[in-house]
Amino acid sequence: METERGRAWVPWLVTALVAGLAGLVLYLSHRSTTRADEEAASATARASEAEAAKQALEAKLAALEAEHAKLSTEKEQLNTEKEQLSQTVQEQEAELARLKATYEDLQDKLKQEIAEGAIRLTQDGGRLQVDLVDKVLFDSGDASISARGQEVLTRLGGVLSKVDDKIIQVSGHTDDSPPTQKLQATFPTNWELSVARAVNVVRYLQDKGGVPAKRMLAAGYGDTRPLGANASPQGRARNRRIELLLIPELAAKRNPALAKASSAKATPVKGTPAKPAAVKPAVGKKAQGGR
Repeated sequence: METERGRAWVPWLVTALVAGLAGLVLYLSHRSTTRADEEAASATARASEAEAAKQALEAKLAALEAEHAKLSTEKEQLNTEKEQLSQTVQEQEAELARLKATYEDLQDKLKQEIAEGAIRLTQDGGRLQVDLVDKVLFDSGDASISARGQEVLTRLGGVLSKVDDKIIQVSGHTDDSPPTQKLQATFPTNWELSVARAVNVVRYLQDKGGVPAKRMLAAGYGDTRPLGANASPQGRARNRRIELLLIPELAAKRNPALAKASSAKATPVKGTPAKPAAVKPAVGKKAQGGR
């Protein structure tokens, strides 16, 4: 009986041991699964962080590449501007050298008239101006070029014909005295007289001086741009003049209107056209009286 009782608890002990082992196995399995889940979650987080870091680095690299491309473009632009500036400076230096040579040539060819005060040369930057008082080129009140004027313009044309990088504007100017009654049939106002004189100078320089027509233009200002006061004889004499302005071709290119105007032989003032008789380069009959 006691033996049987001793054996009766064995199954229970085995059952308890099996249950304990099963619980331990389940515990260890759960613990392992939890740890694996934690490690997986940690690995996922690290992977996300790594991907975020990678994307940040790629964005930074793209920004650096864009900045590098921008700087490269700016560098190329600066190099181009530097080359253009250098070329412009060289062109301007060459232009000033040619202008100086023209100035000295004019001084030599016109030294007698310059000494007499009948012709004045002025240079301002790249522009050269020749002022001729009217009595050097014309008889009183006439638009025809006088014998002395022809001789002066022939010498002037000898210099200007060699100038191939300038636009030559020829402008006629008068004092404020209106043309005499006899002259008004030909020159109703000072506009017509100033335009006719400028046109005749242009045509003489072309026909006799060998200056290309495409490099010249004519304009008449009448009495609107005086150099001196018309109240004195000296001032009036200064105001009656022909101006030749040599404009650098580079400046003309920057001013399309001037470049376009230079293609015309003569440009009378708008609204005050010179009559045909006034624009012929007369060498013969002249009007009587007047300025």
